[in-house]
Amino acid sequence: MAKPLVILTLVFAVLSVAFLFISMRAFKKKRIMGTASNTLAALLMLSLSALFATLTVSTQGYRAFTREEVVAKVTTRRLADQRFEARVEFADGRDTTFLLAGDEFYMDAHILKWKPLANVFGMHTDYELDRISGRYMDLQEEQDNPRTVFALSSSKPLDLFHLRLRHPMLGWLVDAEYGSGTFIATDDHAVFEVRVSTSGLLVRKTGSLNESVPPDPAPRD
Repeated sequence: MAKPLVILTLVFAVLSVAFLFISMRAFKKKRIMGTASNTLAALLMLSLSALFATLTVSTQGYRAFTREEVVAKVTTRRLADQRFEARVEFADGRDTTFLLAGDEFYMDAHILKWKPLANVFGMHTDYELDRISGRYMDLQEEQDNPRTVFALSSSKPLDLFHLRLRHPMLGWLVDAEYGSGTFIATDDHAVFEVRVSTSGLLVRKTGSLNESVPPDPAPRD
């Protein structure tokens, strides 16, 4: 997804330099109108280059998709009553094990829906998994018992999802006004698929593992 943004950043940067060069030539020839117009064009191109550079940095970690796809496989192992491990295998090959409390596991994501203008440049819907947590079926237990929540998103200097929420002016380019979450009851040695579509996240149980499967690496708690 970042490739079109990088290309646009470079294109507008080159155009900025080109207009600046033309402006300098006009200045040497004492053409005031030519100097002013080309300087303004150079500043505009530079501003657009800076905008797309910011978008490039702020969308690092997001993955593009055009249809429903599997974003993670989750394998759960019951340790005690309302205590379980959840091993998450991500689409990029990474895997991490979390120690969660509750009856269910919950996962959510940020969804970026680009506007038609951005679609022209090859940018479509993107997502980034944000958090995983344990969830209690009973509301009173949810309020009284320990909560376990872990980050799934990558750390970055800028995040377009939060930039969009803080700066409505970006609304002409991208819609980041919603996230999506899904949850399901856990079983011992159960396997689940978490999928993402343009309408958000969903989770399905796909099977179970044999009891003889060795334990996963030490979980995060």
